[in-house]
Amino acid sequence: MCDICSDNQINLDMNNLLKGKKGIIFGALDSESIAWKVAEQCHQQGAQIVLTNAPMAMRLGEINALAEAINAPVVPADATSIEEIENLFTKSMEHFGGQVDFVLHSIGMSVNVRKNRPYTDLNYDFLTKGWDVSAVSFHKVLQTAYKMDAIADWGSVLGLTYMAAQRTFPDYSDMAENKAYLESIARSFGYHYGLKSKVRVNTISHSPTRTTAGSGVKGFDGFMSFAEKMSPLGNATGEDCADYCVAMFSDLTRRVTMQNLYNDGGFSLMGVSQEVLEKYMESVD
Repeated sequence: MCDICSDNQINLDMNNLLKGKKGIIFGALDSESIAWKVAEQCHQQGAQIVLTNAPMAMRLGEINALAEAINAPVVPADATSIEEIENLFTKSMEHFGGQVDFVLHSIGMSVNVRKNRPYTDLNYDFLTKGWDVSAVSFHKVLQTAYKMDAIADWGSVLGLTYMAAQRTFPDYSDMAENKAYLESIARSFGYHYGLKSKVRVNTISHSPTRTTAGSGVKGFDGFMSFAEKMSPLGNATGEDCADYCVAMFSDLTRRVTMQNLYNDGGFSLMGVSQEVLEKYMESVD
């Protein structure tokens, strides 16, 4: 925008960024979910949405309330099942009358974390289940869409990740591997999908956010507090993540692909902050 434009003009131009676009959003469990907030913001910006989640998650959550609020159909799908993903894309394209423009993958779980298994004593069956749900499902969604030609040219696919894929967070356990796997899939599949139909594939590495799933991680309050003190801009909120997703689904970011994009208030590039250092010095005095 030119420097003579008013703030009101800028805000006006930012409305309806997704007008005419159609998307599928995985993982909206309840109003604390980032996927829920993304769905609301995409709807506000003019997109049409299909919501999906695993049948068990749908029974535990409140997805039907969101569906009613944004006038979106709900198509149950276990993202680890190729057959159910195929059905999801088929029904979504029937509903939209054509291809999908964007997809959000907001799925993740660790049975080891849920069962409080220490990282040095993992159950490998649990590990396999966790990476199938959290990461391999991302590949299954991309591969199914690729084979079905379900995503329109210049479409956008996002997965949500966390800094523990890059740095050590002891209590994050095997979810760190799951997220690292997810990020690698985005890079690898982003190359192939870009060549095929200019579809871009990225991950967003977000600040720790209080969600129903995230709050189950041991020491989560400590994650939140430490990240807040380390980040020059403070922790990014779920609403901030939704805004970022809208930008990534829009035509403003058509040449951004295969990236792991940080939306964390600067946390990922910090060594130590003055506030954290002072707190530490107080503890040793």
